[in-house]
Amino acid sequence: MSYKIARATVWKEDLKLTRPYTIAFETIDSVENLFICLETEDGMAGLGAASPSEEVTGETLVQSEKALMEMADLLKGKDIRLLNGLLKTLNQKFSAAPAALAAADIALHDLAGNTLGLPLVELLGRVHRSLPTSITIGILPLDETLEEAEEYLGRGFKILKVKTGLDVAEDIERVLKIHERYGTAFKIRVDANQGYTTRDYEQFFKATGHCVEFVEQPLGGDRIKAMADLPEALRRFGCADESLLGPKDVAGLLAPPQPFGIFNIKLMKCGGVANGRDIARTAGHAGIHLMWGCMDESIVSISAALHAALASRATRFLDLDGSLDLANDIVTGGFTLEDGKLSTLDKPGLGVTRI
Repeated sequence: MSYKIARATVWKEDLKLTRPYTIAFETIDSVENLFICLETEDGMAGLGAASPSEEVTGETLVQSEKALMEMADLLKGKDIRLLNGLLKTLNQKFSAAPAALAAADIALHDLAGNTLGLPLVELLGRVHRSLPTSITIGILPLDETLEEAEEYLGRGFKILKVKTGLDVAEDIERVLKIHERYGTAFKIRVDANQGYTTRDYEQFFKATGHCVEFVEQPLGGDRIKAMADLPEALRRFGCADESLLGPKDVAGLLAPPQPFGIFNIKLMKCGGVANGRDIARTAGHAGIHLMWGCMDESIVSISAALHAALASRATRFLDLDGSLDLANDIVTGGFTLEDGKLSTLDKPGLGVTRI
């Protein structure tokens, strides 16, 4: 068997959404993803995907593609058995392009799992068999919110993530109406996308704290001190997203008083599986609960996040619905979705199959 990476190919795909949605600062109807395929001389392959966003990952599509092509050149001729050393080298050289770094990291992990004949989660050390994921409702009028919730209930989902952040009074009404109509049929989570002031957040918590699990990034990503100054109940109720980009941010978020009770780990923000697991280990030791989240992404990178999540003891929540409303993708497989729960496949690597 050959362990040398003989070929590394990079390309981009325009992935249309079947359901456009609105968040606090834009409406999204499609997303461009980058892909990388690493192949050994005997045809073993590993796939990775990137979903860059200048607002979230700090890199444009052009910048991300350039970085990923440089990584592809660097990886040609390298031995996949030196996985950890390769990842260290990539992190040293390409930390400014985390989405591109995530794609290369994912491809290397997929190739390692395929080479060893093991699902990635087993290679990482499985902790969980499966976990339920939330599914997202964008910022919609009340009637459309309830209509979409009804659809998701019919599809077997048990957890809704409701996007908010434009008008706190309307946000409260939407959440309370969902709870009034569905009761315990749905758990409700909220993502304010940095849209609240401190007063908004306090108002939202007071009105909905009895029926909402947590609020993701209520204040601006750089407003760490403002979060830390809040009462403990509001801090524990908050989930860090834009405030947590990569491993370098963890120490500041763990300094007492901890501003968040939950961390949202996204492979695109932190640079892939290896960095995500670094965050998970440190946060877990500090008693922080973990949610593994996503952007609008291919099954390739969603599967990678799921494998990493199921290999972390601190994982409590999944928000891995980013591929469910894609009109097109480059792979099938990766995971199963049954009654809202995600499980990995008993196949090597990520368990994905090229279309």
